[in-house]
Amino acid sequence: MTRSVPGTVTRAAVLGSPIAHSLSPYLHRAAYEALGLDGWSYEAIECDEAALPALLGGLGPGWAGLSLTMPLKRAVLPLLDTVSDLAVEVGGANTVVLSGSGRHGDNTDVYGIVQALSEAGVAPPRSAVILGGGATAASTLAALRELGLGEATLVVRDQARAGETAEVAERLGTALTVQTFDKLDAVLDVDLVVSTLPSGAADGFADLVAARAPAVFDVVYAPWPTLLAQAVRRAGGTVVGGFPMLLHQAVRQVELMTGRTDVPVEAMRAAGEAEILRRAGRAS
Repeated sequence: MTRSVPGTVTRAAVLGSPIAHSLSPYLHRAAYEALGLDGWSYEAIECDEAALPALLGGLGPGWAGLSLTMPLKRAVLPLLDTVSDLAVEVGGANTVVLSGSGRHGDNTDVYGIVQALSEAGVAPPRSAVILGGGATAASTLAALRELGLGEATLVVRDQARAGETAEVAERLGTALTVQTFDKLDAVLDVDLVVSTLPSGAADGFADLVAARAPAVFDVVYAPWPTLLAQAVRRAGGTVVGGFPMLLHQAVRQVELMTGRTDVPVEAMRAAGEAEILRRAGRAS
């Protein structure tokens, strides 16, 4: 367990580029407050791939861990001392735990996806389509495997850019079919569609997906609801947003970084939802 020494500060942070929009500081700080970890701090640090090695090398003994977002999840792997089996399989780490034994990489995105789907009451799918081929798509493949699904369809703009995700599928033992967006209509007869596309990128497919998919998981959390989420709701489908995934992956990160198992999920949820409302200008 990581403990802070009285009179000192134990530091953690989220790294990425861009990073100013991140909700992670609100989630982690809420956890520290509820857990009584008065000597802990958590900040957001702008960091791209080029700056990552120097930043990691400059961290002192007061650091407990890092959360990583785009574009660092894959870039961090060769900079770590140890990496969990899951992070190796997925080809990306969104979590770095710092201790006297070095830098350990892990992946809590997979846990976040599984928990988000379960919390929304989405049954383990028998078939699934993933939109987009980046690091979150890779974590989605691993989450689907945990839910018992051994095959999936990946839809990307350019098949040539799906190579890394196809390698992930091979490591996971998942049968992967790669298709392009111009063929999307032909692959939508599935139980679940997961959009890992950035905000706005799925707008043009919203009505098509909503008309065919009974359940959609859109990893975007702001602005929310997306046009895709709105279309699925109008069609009577089940929608899972990106915030529950963000919340639950952060819960697991707090566990890994602090060693605590009594992480206050609802306090973290309330803090994140309050900040989302504040940003939307609807805070009460």
